[in-house]
Amino acid sequence: MLTKVYGSAVFGVEATTITVEVNVDNGVGYHLVGLPDNAIKESNYRIAAALQNNGYKIPGKKLILNMSPADLRKEGSAYDMTLAMGILIATSQIEENNPLKDYIIMGELSLDGNLQPIRGALPIAIKAKEEGFKGFILPNKNAKEAAIVEGLEVYGVENIKEVIEFFNAKIPLEQTIVDLETEFYEHLSNPEFDFADVKGQESIKRCMEIAAAGGHNIILIGPPGSGKTMLAKRLPSILPPMTLQESLETTKIHSVAGRTLQKSGIMTARPFRSPHHTISDVALVGGGQYPQPGEISLAHNGVLFLDELPEFKRGVLEVMRQPLEDRDVTISRARFTVTYPASFMLVASMNPSPSGYFNDPDAPVQSSPQEMQRYLSKVSGPLLDRIDIHIEVTPVPFEKLSDERKGEPSTTIRERVSAARKVQTERFVELDNVHYNAQMGVKQIRTYCKLDAESLQLLKSAMERLNLSARAYDRILKVARTIADLEGNKIVDGSHIGEAIQYRSLDRDGWLG
Repeated sequence: MLTKVYGSAVFGVEATTITVEVNVDNGVGYHLVGLPDNAIKESNYRIAAALQNNGYKIPGKKLILNMSPADLRKEGSAYDMTLAMGILIATSQIEENNPLKDYIIMGELSLDGNLQPIRGALPIAIKAKEEGFKGFILPNKNAKEAAIVEGLEVYGVENIKEVIEFFNAKIPLEQTIVDLETEFYEHLSNPEFDFADVKGQESIKRCMEIAAAGGHNIILIGPPGSGKTMLAKRLPSILPPMTLQESLETTKIHSVAGRTLQKSGIMTARPFRSPHHTISDVALVGGGQYPQPGEISLAHNGVLFLDELPEFKRGVLEVMRQPLEDRDVTISRARFTVTYPASFMLVASMNPSPSGYFNDPDAPVQSSPQEMQRYLSKVSGPLLDRIDIHIEVTPVPFEKLSDERKGEPSTTIRERVSAARKVQTERFVELDNVHYNAQMGVKQIRTYCKLDAESLQLLKSAMERLNLSARAYDRILKVARTIADLEGNKIVDGSHIGEAIQYRSLDRDGWLG
């Protein structure tokens, strides 16, 4: 007897339907084919114990299980329940006239028949809906995540016995229903970190507001204890709230990585990723023998914070250059290629020297010119070329630290940022790959950042006097355009250019050459 049951495999952030065919023949043996990995090959032990502990069994017959398409590599333990259901039907332990063909069934089995959570529930649910399946049966812990997809019946179960009884005795399962919009807006809560807690640092707050408004990458340079990390952690609190589409995109990536929230199923807060400086290039951009998304993809639609930038290995930093430009990363292997989205804001921080006290006459430790050069050379020019704003952070004086007054709250700053982003969205509405100022190419800069003769002269004299590099030119224009948007001005004038020039510290002589 031949039976077909349906599961799904995830490659990148997209799912592919897998058909599990089970054939029963005379003889003895268990033969699993279709390029399964070791976790799937071991499934027969888990399935046998789970069925036995729930009053069923794998009969002593010759079982051939094929996972089609057979030339596609299958990995992970999520096919346990798919294979088990195929065996039960093929061996007549479940009635033949059942609606199994209408469902995608996935889940890892424990030896007592309980189900463990799987990865990629959201992409699988989206694919199931596209291919016309009626429902999706999966572990209860993943149910809310899959139920985000409208028009698909989602059933979260705790034990395989519930699924057997659903198909055999027609005992109904409880459908998981999520009101997507209510769930989404309910969890747009107040930020954990608020700019109201930051004492002083008004110029840095202004920089952060500009960076958030235009989606600009930013680097903070300052001595230890000046507040670089504290300021960076508060940046997500002033970014515009995620749209429903952005939220679904972000949830999809975290679903593939097995990092979604069980409570709401959907991610509503912008991600903030802060990897340690010992991270490898594969962990940062994604990859591995069976590719998984890296930190830059987990930061999609959010912030990637690299603390102590020169401490990262130079090779690790260099692999970020292409994703920063293209806003996605493609990982190629001999048999397949996957692409992960990676549209994030890069926030980096660094000390100005190995001792941390460059240009401070009262510093306890001074660094030699050779040490300075070796330290700063870890951050390459091409990488800095992709960072729009460089700002020096100075320690906060005691008078401001002891001031009891609260600063401007993040919610107020976010309103201004959201208004500026709205202007940019309308400006670039006809362009597919440009949504805010940081994404502008040369053509858009020439169109939307036109300067009058006076502003042009100011920019020219500043570049000559401060020895700014040529690469700073476009960056200054982009930042100036954002400053104008925050003020509600359609034209970029001298005051906007003047402020933008201040935010190119590392392009000046005496820093990186």
